[in-house]
Amino acid sequence: MSQKPQIRIPATYMRGGTSKGVFFKLSDLPEAAQEPGEARDRLLMRVIGSPDPYQKQIDGMGGATSSTSKTVILSRSESPDHDVDYLFGQVSIDKAFVDWSGNCGNLSAAVGPFAISNGLVDSSRIPQNGEAEVRIWQANIGKTIVSRVPISDGEVQETGDFELDGVTFPAAEVPVAFKDPADGEGAIFPTGKLLDDLEVPGVGTLKATLINAGIPTVFLNATELGYTGTELQEAINGDAKALEMFETIRAHGAVKMGLIADVSEAAARQHTPKVAFVAPPADYLASSGKQVKAGEVDLLVRALSMGKLHHAMMGTAAVAIASAAAIEGTLVNLAAGGDKRNAVTFGHPSGTLRVGAEASLVDGRWVIDEAVMSRSARVLMEGWVRVPGDSF
Repeated sequence: MSQKPQIRIPATYMRGGTSKGVFFKLSDLPEAAQEPGEARDRLLMRVIGSPDPYQKQIDGMGGATSSTSKTVILSRSESPDHDVDYLFGQVSIDKAFVDWSGNCGNLSAAVGPFAISNGLVDSSRIPQNGEAEVRIWQANIGKTIVSRVPISDGEVQETGDFELDGVTFPAAEVPVAFKDPADGEGAIFPTGKLLDDLEVPGVGTLKATLINAGIPTVFLNATELGYTGTELQEAINGDAKALEMFETIRAHGAVKMGLIADVSEAAARQHTPKVAFVAPPADYLASSGKQVKAGEVDLLVRALSMGKLHHAMMGTAAVAIASAAAIEGTLVNLAAGGDKRNAVTFGHPSGTLRVGAEASLVDGRWVIDEAVMSRSARVLMEGWVRVPGDSF
């Protein structure tokens, strides 16, 4: 039986923040995958190594975690107000689908460096030395992200001494600003409330802050779930009943937020919403063995992504944390002490992270002008990925 040979596609494997993904230029994709649809999804799944019933992604570029099962497609923007269009695909590990419903905040930090290095930013906007401002259109959610990329001798500078908990080695700092991070209509709180009673069959009625800033997120109190907020991955991911509980909460939260009409639809929308639980500051030992003291943080946050507790914090969830912390009366704000603030440092399983946001009440509605955080990014490998020619 004849078989089609493998084809090779130009690609770059990059770390952005605490995530990794395979980056493509839109024009480099096979013609059938240059448009949204089944061919594109099948190609990206084959690149990553999904669906994999073994959940290891051995036959692809994925790393068998939500943080490493990611793809990015970039193109020069047709908008005069933006330099590059950024499309993010979260590839399911064990199921046959790619979730296009949200952004990856961590990989957002790698978009600017990739765009500059691959000729997607006009050379007139790139200084010989200093910082290049890259204006990014986040196509999944229709929002603007502004990245400030360090430049040395006309090239992207990747090395530096900026340390990010969850990333082993230091690198150059890349500040990232998420402009107006709520949804298209500015509905930061889909229910119109800072606090909701979320009824979850089999779990109970939980106090929740349902926010759509950065990414739709369901915030809960750790104590109501029987947790302290100091948990590391194994405490949640090794507990099948806990994971089932969180998925049930996520499904009912999605309905409450208007993201889906029925809980049965949640299985096909794994990337959003996220579920996170918060607690006041406390001492704990991070996954690296680093001691985090209560006095070093304003609150503790643990978040789940694609059905598992995240090893650090998703960038988009960090935007949601910053936004909710800036609004008095949310669960996040209350866990941080309840005062008005425009920045918080929170503890996560790998350490700490500082994020900021400016919130204002306009005509009775909360508005977030922007949320800001610093990340780093680095090219890990560049060249071509290979996929069987009959795989898409």
